[in-house]
Amino acid sequence: MLTRFIPNLFTLGNLFLGMMAILLAIEGNYSLAAIMVIVAMLLDGLDGRVARALNAQSEFGKELDSLSDMVSFGAAPALIVFMVSFQDASPVLAWIATASFPICGAIRLARFNVRPGIPGYFTGLPIPAAGGVLATLSLFNKDIGPISMIIATLLLSYLMVSSLKYPNFKKVGLPRKAIWIAPWVVAFAVAIAVMFPENLSKLIFIPLVLYALYGMKHNLRTAASRSRAKKRREEKSSRSDR
Repeated sequence: MLTRFIPNLFTLGNLFLGMMAILLAIEGNYSLAAIMVIVAMLLDGLDGRVARALNAQSEFGKELDSLSDMVSFGAAPALIVFMVSFQDASPVLAWIATASFPICGAIRLARFNVRPGIPGYFTGLPIPAAGGVLATLSLFNKDIGPISMIIATLLLSYLMVSSLKYPNFKKVGLPRKAIWIAPWVVAFAVAIAVMFPENLSKLIFIPLVLYALYGMKHNLRTAASRSRAKKRREEKSSRSDR
């Protein structure tokens, strides 16, 4: 019984860090708030692997994971970017962008729970990646104006509900013997994050953005390939009709 609850502890840790991110953002500690989102991503990546390693997967855990993700990667990043970047923007635009992000995140999570996915891929940008990008992007508020930040927020919102394909790394397994190491990895990540909050957040921003852009590039390449194939078929059909 206890073994089956272990993965849920990671999920609840994810939720706890999401709440911490919200509270830190309200207090004005935006760098540490962004770090809480990043560490929550680590816990989110571990809970499913631990569940599979312990053969403790359940519908309860799946639903709890979605609810936790909604807080940590939907509400928390939206609040962070609103507090950091949208104070000088048009209130209407700021409210629309801020609300759109968790709304699209909720749609993305609901779709993931009810629709069978493509093996090895996610359909739409996963909400942890979108939340991580938005939370860390907000730290560049001195270099990025509020309008650009609003556009980025709306773009990330769209990517979550889009049909773009993203690689699914969650299926990478975790050996059962390595489970006891996971809490130490999390503790180490938290310690490093607390010591170097802003630098670490900006460093992690790079791979997260590359992952978010991957789907757009892959989709454009696929669309171009289909267009060329269609053009070749039309040319072949045209020659055969002569």
